[in-house]
Amino acid sequence: MFIHLGNDVVITSQSLIAIINIEDPWSEDIQDAIDMAEMERKLVTISDQEKKKALVICDDRVYISPISSQTLYKRANNFYGEV
Repeated sequence: MFIHLGNDVVITSQSLIAIINIEDPWSEDIQDAIDMAEMERKLVTISDQEKKKALVICDDRVYISPISSQTLYKRANNFYGEV
């Protein structure tokens, strides 16, 4: 199954590790995770604007999504609830 993260970005549900709320203020741990992903060239910022609501950690990439973590969780949970 697939999960839409915003702006035509879709991931497979099997690659999903975590969905984290990142609305302001960000914790130091979240900032460290973002910085590390950026250093490893694995960070993908989906939104063109400054809307940053969720950090989606996958096997191979880390995404900053403009869609709320609650909505992304529901999208991911719909798949797992149907299995």
